[in-house]
Amino acid sequence: MNALAARRRHPAAIALLLMLALVVTGGLYAALAPKPASAAAVTADQVEEGQALFRANCASCHGLNAEGNELPINDTKNAFGPSLVGAGAAAVHFQMETGRMPMAAPGPQAPRVDKVKFTPEQIDAIAAYVASLGPGPARPDEEWLDWEGQGNAGRGGTIYRSNCAMCHSSAAAGGALTRGKHAPPLDGVEPVHIYEAMLTGPQNMPVFNDQNLTPEDKRDVIAYVKEMHAVGSPGGIGLGGYGPASEGMFIWLFGLGIMIGTAVWLGQKGA
Repeated sequence: MNALAARRRHPAAIALLLMLALVVTGGLYAALAPKPASAAAVTADQVEEGQALFRANCASCHGLNAEGNELPINDTKNAFGPSLVGAGAAAVHFQMETGRMPMAAPGPQAPRVDKVKFTPEQIDAIAAYVASLGPGPARPDEEWLDWEGQGNAGRGGTIYRSNCAMCHSSAAAGGALTRGKHAPPLDGVEPVHIYEAMLTGPQNMPVFNDQNLTPEDKRDVIAYVKEMHAVGSPGGIGLGGYGPASEGMFIWLFGLGIMIGTAVWLGQKGA
């Protein structure tokens, strides 16, 4: 018993217990922590192809090894190519599949472009290369994009109004921001792009990772946006969905015009 007690009091015993606790904690975290959306299988050839495409089309702004560019691009103020280490495949897919990257010219915000420069296979390759540089958000599984079968639009509306409406408007029609930037309209946007935008926070948008909004939350938001646009404006003319601004302008131009016209007509009739 004395020998056992002596071993327990040995200085090395504390370090051994700490190491054992760390191993157990790490194992439990790996087993129980929320898993990110799984990425598609990536091969070494795909990463190599993506690196070649990246260096030919993206390195001039983002650096030869995607480390970023600290110098102004084309001598344009505040135009820099950020580091893509840790950006993940989801960010690459969103930016390139919506035609925002590569940018035609530096500006306050990269606009959506319908004509995408690269094929889906080339975008997958570049995404695989960027993902290989450091851990980052992966593309979502199809389960989280099935808004028609598993989404809850009512719950998604509550989440949307709390987190998105202040920029994209309550009708998801978009809205103006500061310094020439804007929140784009969401009508017609693919579900995968809405999900990836929430996950990665492109442009001026905040990041809603899986700890902020779970994959179920994101799917419900997509369901709300899609169903809202499918229903349209049953109450009458939508006026762009911009809310009080467009409604007030309509009343000012047409309502006040009708009142003035009526007053003139009554005046002439009385004379």
